[in-house]
Amino acid sequence: MSAFWAWIVLATAVAVCVVVVEAVRRLLAGRLSARWPAAGNVARRCAAPAFVFAVVASLGGAMPYEHLWDGGQQVVAHALRIAVIGATAWLVLRIIYALTDPPLDRLMEVGGDRNRRARRTRTQMLLLRRIGAVVLIVLAVGAALFTFPAVRAIGAGVLASAGLAGVVVGIAAKPAVGNLLAGLQLAFGDALRLDDVVVADGQWGRVEELTLSYVVVRLWDDRRMIFPVSYFTEQPFENWTRHSTRLYGSVELAVDWSVPLDELRESLHAYLRGHRLWDGRDWALQATDVLPNGLVKLRAIMTAADSSATWDLRCDVREHLISYVRTHHPDALPRFRTDAPDAPPQTGQSEPGAPAESARADASRPSEGGRANGPVRGA
Repeated sequence: MSAFWAWIVLATAVAVCVVVVEAVRRLLAGRLSARWPAAGNVARRCAAPAFVFAVVASLGGAMPYEHLWDGGQQVVAHALRIAVIGATAWLVLRIIYALTDPPLDRLMEVGGDRNRRARRTRTQMLLLRRIGAVVLIVLAVGAALFTFPAVRAIGAGVLASAGLAGVVVGIAAKPAVGNLLAGLQLAFGDALRLDDVVVADGQWGRVEELTLSYVVVRLWDDRRMIFPVSYFTEQPFENWTRHSTRLYGSVELAVDWSVPLDELRESLHAYLRGHRLWDGRDWALQATDVLPNGLVKLRAIMTAADSSATWDLRCDVREHLISYVRTHHPDALPRFRTDAPDAPPQTGQSEPGAPAESARADASRPSEGGRANGPVRGA
């Protein structure tokens, strides 16, 4: 075959492969997407790597190597093999992500009592997908490197001393391997999930991202705290949503003893019944302690659906109790009592046994009329 026809055949093969990929993309994004919504996502996510794979695969199969320059056959064939490996890994990775995105999105929308199980499944799926992506990339890089004869020779020597190399790599990568195992332990041990409310290192927030090496906690003021995964397996932390998102909230007030507890309790119950955040599970108002200076500590407890609702409900209840006491029972507001010392005697005589200095001081103190007392007699 002449060089002209050889290049024509190559161009035709590339064009046919591109047309086939475009036809499949249109079919997935059109008719099949109506029955199978994930098909449209697959078509969008996999279009670019599919075209690249079609081009490099057709080039590798129809390339007229005999018409290339001297020495160019090996260079072009080697480059195409590496390109096919890279395009295949890219396409497979995009297919995995496109197929797992719809169930992950559905799990994110699950609420109510099934929310805890949905968040656990979503965390495990995300970690498994990341592990699969890392393994696929490592295999693709290894396959590309082993296309070089020199690397194959080095690889044979490394395999011969795999025991020693494994020990060295294990010691050097101990933190990374520890974080990897810790991430798997968290995901499959159900100790931590995405969107869990946690208190770690004194900071309150939600788990925004959980990877094989770190955990991102979004704090209440939109700051992000990044912890190594091993922190949650080695350090104690609070998980407010491990079994359920429902929480108890409490409000404490210090008021005077004269506050009518029964009336205040009825007011609190009536307020909670009309509040949209109270879930109706439990409530109480109790006197938990007697404080100095004639004060008593009251604690109101209430329940809500999650931590955010609990915080808002606590603030609203605190404001209601303060307003109610101030409006209906202002005498019950906190007051601090002190005992005034007795007034000293105003006579010029000092008490028996009093020092002479005290007598002189009493003598020099002005009297009620503004005049100083006279000298003390008998001193």
